[in-house]
Amino acid sequence: MWKIIRVTVLLLVLFGVAATTWLDRISTTSWDNTLWVGIFPMNGDGSAVADRYVRNLEVEDFASLETFFAQEATRYGVKVTRPVRVDLYPSSSELPPALPRNANAVQAAWWSLKMRWFTRSATRVPGRAPSHIRIFVLYHDPAVNATVPHSLGLQKGLVGVVHAYAAAHMAGSNSIVIAHETLHTVGATDKYDIHTGVPSYPGGFAEPDRVPRFPQRFAEIMAGQRALSDTEQEMPERLGDVVVGAQTAAEIGWTRK
Repeated sequence: MWKIIRVTVLLLVLFGVAATTWLDRISTTSWDNTLWVGIFPMNGDGSAVADRYVRNLEVEDFASLETFFAQEATRYGVKVTRPVRVDLYPSSSELPPALPRNANAVQAAWWSLKMRWFTRSATRVPGRAPSHIRIFVLYHDPAVNATVPHSLGLQKGLVGVVHAYAAAHMAGSNSIVIAHETLHTVGATDKYDIHTGVPSYPGGFAEPDRVPRFPQRFAEIMAGQRALSDTEQEMPERLGDVVVGAQTAAEIGWTRK
């Protein structure tokens, strides 16, 4: 009897998760209304530099994200005037759970559940309405960290974890990563070779039909780099150097596939 009850409860929970995921997918890709993105900045390495940078952040520091999404959505005929609203939420001292390196399927699934639980508790702010998408931005001192962990965005749960640099001159590249992971949460896929980082053709090219093909004038947001030749790529420095390609636009519901 108890076994039947436990199985029934588990099935109900799984059904609830599946239904919530489906509803999230519909609500975040219809683009009939503004999609609300909440930025939750955090001190990612415990440094004084990152702490100071996080404390001095203002919502205006993320204005380029709204401009980018508005300009790109307009290019694809999206009617809503403000497709994405970005708001800044208070910082938290508790960091999101880290995905184990080389995690297997079971470890990844368990981490995903922990991430959802963390998100539910960490994004509750008294007196503030919850955002549709939650992006945790973990800042690191660039003088100490030459590289940072890989960022990620999850469509299931509408949450992203971005590892960024606590430096004003890197705010532009930080915003590119935030936009990239935000697009993952609404269904966009990576468009680069996972082993080399080279943009894939044609999806990873901003202008795949350009003649001559190289150099590309812009980087595709889900490719991350601008293709200069068959063997050369360049990292963009700001969102003005990046566009949403046709394949990405179809994936997120801006156009029909």
